[in-house]
Amino acid sequence: MPLIVICGYPCSGKTRRAEELKVYFEQNCNKKVYIVGDGALEVDRNTVYTDSQKEKDVRSSLKAEVERKINRDDIVILDSLNYIKGYRYELFCLVKHAQTPHCLLYCLTTDEVSASWNLGRDAAQQYSQDIFDALVLRFEAPDSRNRWDSPLFTILKDDPLPCEAISDALYKRKAPPPNQSTQSQPLSSANFLYELDRITQDVLMVIFNAQKTSVPGDVILVPGATEKVQLNRSVNMAELRKLRRQFISYTKTHPTQNPAHVSNMFVQYLNKSFH
Repeated sequence: MPLIVICGYPCSGKTRRAEELKVYFEQNCNKKVYIVGDGALEVDRNTVYTDSQKEKDVRSSLKAEVERKINRDDIVILDSLNYIKGYRYELFCLVKHAQTPHCLLYCLTTDEVSASWNLGRDAAQQYSQDIFDALVLRFEAPDSRNRWDSPLFTILKDDPLPCEAISDALYKRKAPPPNQSTQSQPLSSANFLYELDRITQDVLMVIFNAQKTSVPGDVILVPGATEKVQLNRSVNMAELRKLRRQFISYTKTHPTQNPAHVSNMFVQYLNKSFH
């Protein structure tokens, strides 16, 4: 269900914090927890971070794995550097589309502390000094004023993990609303688009034919609609078709549950456009 994004310098304690969170949620919330991280990809970090394309491929793989794991019941923890704010924004868009909450855990250390922890690792797990320095230099710190970095929990190396506060942020807060452009629209009937096309075309023909015998200022009755078309000027078919296309585009992203309302909605739309 929710997503916890962990970010920080290389060797800043991210994996340790991810394991702490996993234990807490499994023991106290009876939740299944998935940790998605660089280790699962079995890549050599020094090789990856010296090649921008390989690094991009790894980020894409991690994002895809998060997307596969997210569901309504389980917790996903992304344990990686996540040092690029644009990438954190992509993850935010992912949770918006999935309609699930998220939070960001920032493991804040000095570069000196992280460098000493790096040297304390096994040689095979260490970052080279050049790669370490480059990653620290490129790191884009999270900012709670950005919606994709909020809610933000900043943890120093000796701080206890605020597990309850993190749990509240995930389970007592509404998920961010999805974008209209990416949300699956509730077209309740398989024939909705057909009905939308047919009804709007019928309204156009009624207006076009009625203008042959009417004068500006007359009202035009449209079958199936209680609203009346109010024309204060002559309208040609090209303009009517343009308005119809605009209305159809709008209605696809703001669909009505009742196709019977389409005629009235279209007439109201036309009246506003004419005036």
